[in-house]
Amino acid sequence: MSMTEKKTNPLRYIAIAFSFLLLGTFLSPILTCGNSSENPLQLKADGGEKLSPAQTQAVALEDAFQEVFDRVSPSVVSIATEGTVNVPLHPFEYFFGPPQNQRRGSRQQKLSGLGSGIVLNEEGYIMTNHHVVQNMDKFTVKLKNKSEYEAKLIGSDSTADIALLKISAPKGSLTPSIIGDSSKVRVGNWAIAIGAPLGLEQSFTVGVVSAIQRGGLDKSGLAYIQTDAAINQGNSGGPLLNIRGEVIGINRMIVSQSGGSDGIGFAIPINEARRVVEELKTNGKVARAWIGAGVDYISERDIAQFGLKNNQGAIIHQIVKGSPADKAGLQLMDVIIEIEGKPVRTPDELVGYIVNTKIGKRIELKIIRNKNEILTSITPEKKPN
Repeated sequence: MSMTEKKTNPLRYIAIAFSFLLLGTFLSPILTCGNSSENPLQLKADGGEKLSPAQTQAVALEDAFQEVFDRVSPSVVSIATEGTVNVPLHPFEYFFGPPQNQRRGSRQQKLSGLGSGIVLNEEGYIMTNHHVVQNMDKFTVKLKNKSEYEAKLIGSDSTADIALLKISAPKGSLTPSIIGDSSKVRVGNWAIAIGAPLGLEQSFTVGVVSAIQRGGLDKSGLAYIQTDAAINQGNSGGPLLNIRGEVIGINRMIVSQSGGSDGIGFAIPINEARRVVEELKTNGKVARAWIGAGVDYISERDIAQFGLKNNQGAIIHQIVKGSPADKAGLQLMDVIIEIEGKPVRTPDELVGYIVNTKIGKRIELKIIRNKNEILTSITPEKKPN
């Protein structure tokens, strides 16, 4: 080894040491990431921080929602339906279609649908909507555990839009719903829906009760529970629940400009639905009261012509011959303003009261005829088929 080589060795060692020093300075932020309390890249995954009082309440609410789903979802079913209907032939089909269709003037078309329902008891009775089963002849009920059963239609009521099915399932395999009391529902209560919207089974949505006693939506006379819980096609027949997991309504329809959920959904109060299914179970159909009078809204012209104070009430524009209205002496253009001492604000209110009253029970009416108030009475009869 030469003298020159010996002189350069210390410099080499110094250069190597300096290089390691620079490398250590560069790598130290990376190697210490997660250990330095001042490092912005530090990640904490232990989740051990204490929750604030508000966060604690929010977590408790989450737990409540999860408890409702775990308790209720086994009692919610999806219902697949199949049916066949005759549809009129298109002119081309009439001349060039199969001979059997030409003879009938129609062809058969397969229908299918999907709705929801609730288990009523361990006997296998299932409640759903009438429009879910309407025009269908095959019903397949699917439980949360994926078990499927063919169902029999026990009865259906188009007025209340309630139907009753029955399946034969092994003993102990069904979880009955917890039925609440819809008369206790108040605006602002939690409203929870479980069903199969657009075929997505066991979907859970949450909102509040937006209104109660919402009438005048159809000719059923029902007053609905309105909710902003997301409801879509396929939710029909499924439950609307309170925070206790009790069924307070049966989801029926939505009001929407888009065809999807706009936050305006309506449920049949469970007290009415329960009364209907009990009669369906016994008789297969519902007998409803009827007076045989057609009524309409009061117009501004009616107010002026008959000297009315306002447009509150129902004006008679049709009377069926031999009906209770005919027997009671009611006349065309009579204005019904009270029933059993309660004011009648709209024709829908009158119809709703009549269809839910007891057949054969005499009821009092206050009417306006020729600008005079008259008290009279009428006895509803069973509505003809």
